Amino acid sequence: MTLSSKTSASTGASDAKPQLWLWSQAVLDSLAWAVAFLLAVLLRYELDVHLINFWGLGVVVAIAIVTQLVAGWSLALYRGRYTFGSFHEARVLVVVTLIVAAVTFVFLYLLINELHIARSVSAIAFPFAALFMAAVRYVKRLYVEGKPRFGEGAQKTLVYGGGFLGSSLLNRMLQDPESPYFPVGLIDDDPAKKHLRVNSVSVLGRGEDLPEVVRRTKATVLVIAFPHVEAAKVREISDAVAGLHVKVLVLPPLKDMLSSEDSGFSDFREINVEDLIGRRPVDIEVERIAGYVTGKRVLVTGAGGSIGSELCRQLHGFDPEELIMLDRDESGLQHTQLSISGHGLLNGKDTVLADIRDAESLKKIFADRRPQVVFHAAALKHAPLLQQYPEEAWKTNVLGTLNVLHAAQSVDVETFVNISTDKAASPITALGHSKHAAEKLTAWMGLQTGKRYVSVRFGNVIGSRGSMLPLFSEQINKGGPVTVTHPDVTRFFMTIPEACQLVIQAGAIGSGGEVLILDMGDPVRILDVAQRMIAMSGKDVEIVFTGLRPSEKLHEQLVGVEEADAKALHPKISHTTSWPLAPEQLDLGQWLQHCRDVSVDLSAEMDEDDDELAGT
Repeated sequence: MTLSSKTSASTGASDAKPQLWLWSQAVLDSLAWAVAFLLAVLLRYELDVHLINFWGLGVVVAIAIVTQLVAGWSLALYRGRYTFGSFHEARVLVVVTLIVAAVTFVFLYLLINELHIARSVSAIAFPFAALFMAAVRYVKRLYVEGKPRFGEGAQKTLVYGGGFLGSSLLNRMLQDPESPYFPVGLIDDDPAKKHLRVNSVSVLGRGEDLPEVVRRTKATVLVIAFPHVEAAKVREISDAVAGLHVKVLVLPPLKDMLSSEDSGFSDFREINVEDLIGRRPVDIEVERIAGYVTGKRVLVTGAGGSIGSELCRQLHGFDPEELIMLDRDESGLQHTQLSISGHGLLNGKDTVLADIRDAESLKKIFADRRPQVVFHAAALKHAPLLQQYPEEAWKTNVLGTLNVLHAAQSVDVETFVNISTDKAASPITALGHSKHAAEKLTAWMGLQTGKRYVSVRFGNVIGSRGSMLPLFSEQINKGGPVTVTHPDVTRFFMTIPEACQLVIQAGAIGSGGEVLILDMGDPVRILDVAQRMIAMSGKDVEIVFTGLRPSEKLHEQLVGVEEADAKALHPKISHTTSWPLAPEQLDLGQWLQHCRDVSVDLSAEMDEDDDELAGT
């Protein structure tokens, strides 16, 4: 037998069982009407069988059965449209029985002289028939749910959350014969759900009872069934079951589960460090964004990078007239094009290969394509490397930004969004000083043009190229050691999609010359992240403290010492202003000297910190 014939045979066998049940249900519903009318005439004639016209009763029962089958088929009761034993099916069942009762009443009214059956019999039979049909379905549902079958090697599972998502998850586990999870209990922090039972699975305790419940049930899997779970809650749950050999799984957002064409138990995944750091979805104002992006020519520099590529994907969803992706990295451009259009041919007008250091090339591109909105994401970003080679930070982050600004001015760009970094707040590194200068240049151009030229500042982005988390993962995979600069060092974190959502939002609400600062939440201690990643890996990996590097801050800041911090229009975006810097005021010599002076001063401070750290 070929693979296709096997598949057909398997499908036919699986389809036969539901069809058989639907036909058997139709037969049982027909019998329900026969019994209901028999009881109705017995009650109507006070159990005196001599007064009953059995021929007429047979005719009425036949009419009821035919009507039941026709109405049931028409309303899809016998076509498998409704979930078995659900409220939707019960509602349709009541409608069908009402139709049958009405039809039989009309027949009895018109043929009472021939059938010799009282008209009230149809009204008496209706509740009996409905009750019998519902009872059969309820018994079948109890049988199915009372004897669940699970896949081979199904794991004992606890579900944290007794709400809609948790209940739906339990139903899926119990009703799927191939389920790899066998639910043994619910965990819920709501006191009102203390005695809740969902399909014979009961609430066994609260979050604080997790260790005891795990030991009692011998569960090996814990599924967190919350629509939006906070990172602090994930950390609390993870810590509660640490060392108990329990695999903690999380669900994707409910909208993703509902939109998935192949939603199943494969949607579950183990918690990762992003869940532990955690960021909530952003409530963006779509109407404002659509107002300045939809139908416009939009250009993104650095489109092959982590932030630039995600910006392109999100901007594409707002239907711009044209999306122009510019980068000097041809492989990065190909990857971005592939993620948006499904191909990486690089032969269309949507991809542009250029370097922002080349001012003449940029002006020609802008003159030819005439973008109306520009997102400037191209930059050098690795602080330690740029500290060694500050001239490169100057050429790309300062002069390159100035080139993009001049090109945008030449074609009268309406909105310009410069993507900056938290290192620009009270800068002490070559990276920070270069991005701070880029913010000032952007503010200056905003004053010159009178258009919306703004900068957006945020911190570390989870999953971006060269970020801390992939580095830690690589070190753990190699067996260590994991290198952390200082036990108390903290950083702000944000996911790439969230950062890009807020960057696009900032372009809608910013005013010329402003610096918009994205709310990064609470800072995260790097040592905690390293320890959790090692614990999740199950490996015994050493952590080594290397000491803070020259010009590296112990705690990052998003707002400079002398900068304002006001959330005027969006709860996650603060507004401040940047002093404008005219291009003629740029002085490479002074800038390099300032970077070196800061490095020398801070190196001495770092040496003192290292001595203190060594003595602890």
